[in-house]
Amino acid sequence: MFEILSEKIQNVLNKLGNRGVLTEKDVDEALREVRLALLEADVNFKVVKGFLARVKERAIGADVLQSLTPGNQVVKIVNEELISILGGGQSHLTQSSQPPTVAMLVGLQGSGKTTTAAKLARHLKLSGQRPLLVAADVYRPAAITQLVTLGKQLDIPVHSEGADEKPARICANALKRAREVAATHILIDTAGRLHIDENMMKELTELKALLRPAEVLLVVDAMTGQDAVRTAEAFNTQVGITGLILTKMDGDARGGAALSIRSVTGIPIKFIGVGEKMDALQPFYPDRLASRILGMGDVLTLIEKAEIAVDDKRAKDLERKMREASLDLEDFLEQLRQLKKMGPLQQILELVPGLSRLAPKLPADIDEQRMKRTEAIILSMTPAERRHPEIIDGSRRRRIARGSGTTPQDINQLLNQFRQMQKLLKQYSAMFKGKPPKMGQIPDFLRR
Repeated sequence: MFEILSEKIQNVLNKLGNRGVLTEKDVDEALREVRLALLEADVNFKVVKGFLARVKERAIGADVLQSLTPGNQVVKIVNEELISILGGGQSHLTQSSQPPTVAMLVGLQGSGKTTTAAKLARHLKLSGQRPLLVAADVYRPAAITQLVTLGKQLDIPVHSEGADEKPARICANALKRAREVAATHILIDTAGRLHIDENMMKELTELKALLRPAEVLLVVDAMTGQDAVRTAEAFNTQVGITGLILTKMDGDARGGAALSIRSVTGIPIKFIGVGEKMDALQPFYPDRLASRILGMGDVLTLIEKAEIAVDDKRAKDLERKMREASLDLEDFLEQLRQLKKMGPLQQILELVPGLSRLAPKLPADIDEQRMKRTEAIILSMTPAERRHPEIIDGSRRRRIARGSGTTPQDINQLLNQFRQMQKLLKQYSAMFKGKPPKMGQIPDFLRR
């Protein structure tokens, strides 16, 4: 996400950070490079112009140029202005005063509307709500089948009546069913088109008048750049949009749509899609995204992912074993599996401050390949070997290699890495006598 833009902006700001004194000329040169980076990222020209004007006005003030750390002050200003053009604070879904809350999902074909409806339903279910999905896209029969299939996978009810029924009739019946099943939210998957046309807008306007939705959410493909902005403007003018969901953000190395669409349309971004899996929909936080663009990571999102993936009881058991330096390969396997639940390694690295630059350099499938190989090796061991890896001799290595489809050298590499980790934990445990360290106590060898 934002790979190209992020790298260029970080390089520019790093140059400023290395200088003890800044002049107005230094700021102008840096902002010229930022301007080129934003335009190459397909950010709207007017948005770029306004952004740079505000940054320059604040950056050449006496409180910055005469500061002891002027470079850091400029980074702070850029961060704040990025947050501003992304929308300021988080925009939540609007709730109706009386349930159910109705949300219409609209957009062009190919934007990921049907999948996004299911992802949003899953998000609501995890937060304790009872969503009902409605298959109102009768022009693409595969959309009805797709939504019903996704609903079954997620154990979320789907109201569908086939491709011969009128969308208005389907939605009216869905309102009745929602009351019967005590649904708190109704998510309407409306029909899309390959392009904006009069019939499409007329149908959406009629559905909106019938349903009186609390939200009309436009689903747009972030990778289409300024086309996404123009689509949002057209839908907002003719139908009236209350929020945006940007899909395929994980494949958007430029970021033009995300950085333009709020400023140009005034419509808040409410969610972003960051992958194909059902858990790959995130609430949109402008401050977190700005932090990621500047290479500062996103610790809060990382914590939220970990809280979902990690079992509390197992986490406490692991913490105790780490303090006692008694971790074995079964624990190691459990941690690998929980890490996999958090998502691809590249996406996790993007969230870790200081490591975001490593993410684009990793092959897309590196985490899958290594984790599968490690998992296969450990699963090919006996319970005794997992708990006491020191008993693994040459013949056992060959048997494990055959069982896991690897080589004895792969087994050696894993065991060596595990021994190093155990040694580190013992040093840690001895240094702090089995207690977590206080701030400032962490030694150099653990910081590296």
